[in-house]
Formats: sequence, structure tokens, C-alpha cells
Amino acid sequence: MDLQAKANNRNVIFLVIVAALGYFVDIYDLVLFSVVRVQSLTEIGVSQANMQSDGFLIINSQMFGLLLGGILWGVLGDKLGRIKVLFGSILLYSLANIANGFVTSVNSYAIIRFIAGIGLAGELGAGITLVAETMDKEKRGYGTMIVGAVGLLGAAVAATVAAEFTWQTSYFVGGGMGLVLLLLRVGTFESGMFKHAANQTEVSKGNIFMLFNNWKRFSKYLYCILIGIPLWFVVGILVTLAPEFGKALGATEPLKAGTGIMFTYFGIAIGDVVTGLLSQVLKSRKKTVFTFHLLSVASVVVYLTSFGLTSNNFIWICLFMGFSVGYWATFVTIASEQFGTNIRATVTTTAPNFVRGALIPITFLFEFLTHKYGLITAGYLVMGILTLIAMFGLSQLKESFNKDLDYLEES
Repeated sequence: MDLQAKANNRNVIFLVIVAALGYFVDIYDLVLFSVVRVQSLTEIGVSQANMQSDGFLIINSQMFGLLLGGILWGVLGDKLGRIKVLFGSILLYSLANIANGFVTSVNSYAIIRFIAGIGLAGELGAGITLVAETMDKEKRGYGTMIVGAVGLLGAAVAATVAAEFTWQTSYFVGGGMGLVLLLLRVGTFESGMFKHAANQTEVSKGNIFMLFNNWKRFSKYLYCILIGIPLWFVVGILVTLAPEFGKALGATEPLKAGTGIMFTYFGIAIGDVVTGLLSQVLKSRKKTVFTFHLLSVASVVVYLTSFGLTSNNFIWICLFMGFSVGYWATFVTIASEQFGTNIRATVTTTAPNFVRGALIPITFLFEFLTHKYGLITAGYLVMGILTLIAMFGLSQLKESFNKDLDYLEES
């Protein structure tokens, strides 16, 4: 291997590390509210009766920010470059999380989480796009696997920090880590595919309307989004509402959402490694994700039938549920591989954030079914509906393993 090739390999490795660490901080900040929900809302004066409704207001504000931010950063990623988006998003959510440590009311909490959500929307899509466009097509699955696995461990760190420090300090730590990460910008480089597309002035770049002006392209984009929606139901509702589910299941002691989030994300990190490796072995991302969709249904059934649940059993179930929905990085990679370079960042950034944002209507559906049938039955119904939708979306997409990504979409 000549010196130039070695230098290129080092650059790619460094890029994967930066993307992985960026996603690590991203996930830390993304799940932190779920971890400190009860403690922080109690300390700013929210009553127990309003704990769930005010919590949903704040988490939905964050998710709405993710929706808008996904569009903003996705378009900028295709117009200005993946690197600028990677670090611009990190800067915004870092400053927002520092500000979050100073909130004193539900309204200010919701506003800051909305701003943080906008920032959190850009990192993963930019990172996965960079890795997918920079690595060899036969190996890029390993790169995105590393980004996903390292990043998802941020949830475990969030739970650990929250257990040892105040909720305000937990937000300060998240913001501080993001600002430190910005120093790693030195030495990163832009995607060669983006540079090539940028030089073609006649090509439309970052035009989100291209996803809607062609039925074939729009349906493909929609199917990409549908693949991931069961994951956020598991994390955003089944685990976040662990105290409420614990009561409904007759748990022997109160279940802690922070503990559940930590072990669920441990499981997701392990699952991301396994799905990444399995997709390389099977040479199929579709077969891998389909297998994990079935596994996730089994894990939720185990959770919702665990009457008399103990804290120790809850931890193992969260690990199982997390592992079974550990196809996040593979799902984002599938979305990235479905579209041309001139709108790839737009798709890769918006798709996961629309999945996260889908938690808003899912929450309304879950609350409606809870009032009608009760918490446990609502859990079964929503998971079943979302899994069927996800499997349908997956069945409509073409296999993208080893696909050449150096092409452009026509307007």
C-alpha cells in the first residue's frame, strides 16, 4: 500500500470516528429528557397529575424541532456540504443543552427542547452520508455500523451522568461534550461525491421538492421512513413510560425510565453491531431488518406480559427490546443508498427525523387507545400496527447492498 493510500485510509478512519462521536453526543442529548423527565419536572413545580401530559408536551416539542431541523440540515447538506452541517448542528444543540440547564417552567423547557431538536436533527444524516460516500461500497456497512454502535452508547452515558448529578448538570455535560467535539473539525474532509456534484451547476442540489414531484421517488422516500417507526415507539413510549407500565404490570417496585433507557440503548448498540455484521454476511440489508422487525414484536410481547415485573427482569427485557430494534444505523444506511448524491443528504437527514417526529402522531394514537382499552392493550395494538406498516415499507424497497452511489437524481 503506497503512502497516499495509507493517508486516505487514515482520513476515512478519522472521519468515521468523528461521525461516531458526534452521534454519541447527539444521542446523549436526544434521550436526556426521557432520563431526567420526572426529576426535572418535579423540581420546576409540575404536579404528579400533570407529569405525563407536560412530559408529552416537552418531548413532542423536541420531536417537532427534529422534523423542521431535518429539512433544514438536509437541504443545507446537499447545498453547502456534509461537513458544515455536521458541525453546525453540533454547535446548535450544544448551546441549546447548556441553556436547558437554566429552565424554570414547562413553557421555557419546551421552547429550549424545540431549539435543541432542530440542532439534533442534522448530525446523524450528515455523518452517515459522509461515511457512505467515502468508504468502499463493499465495506461501508461496517462504517455505518461503527457510527451507530458508538453513538448509541451516548444514551448509557446520559443515564449514568443523570444518576450521579443533578438534571441541570446533565444538560451542561451534554452541551460541553458537543463544544469539545467541535475541536475535531480540524482534519476532516468533504465527500468526494459531493464535491463532484457541487461542480455541476446545472444539477439541482438539496431540492426537497424533488422528493414530492415524482411519485416513484416520493413513494420510495415514504417507504424508507416507514421502516424505522417501531423503534421510536419502543424507546419513546414503552421505555420512557416505564413507571406507568410498571404500575399496570404490578411491578414489585417502581421502574425507572433512566435505567430502562440506558439498558435499552445498550441493547440497541449491540443490535446495531449485529445488524451491520449480518447485513454484510447475508449481503442484504432488507433481510436483516425484516428479521429484526419480527424479533422486536416478540420482545414487546415479553415486556407487556411480564406481570409482577422486578427491576432486575426489567433491565433484561430492556436489553432484549433494545437489541431487537437495533437496526437504526442499517435503516439510515438503506435510506442513504436509495437516492442520488444531489439529494442524498436531504434524504438521509430527513428520513430518521421524520421517524422521530412520527412519535407525535404515535403518541396521540397511543393516548387515545389507552383511554379506550388501557395501557397494556394500547401497547399491543400500536406495536402491531407500526410493525405491519414498517414491513410493508421494507417490502417495497429494492436491495441496496453494494449499490454504486456515485450518481445524480434528475429534477
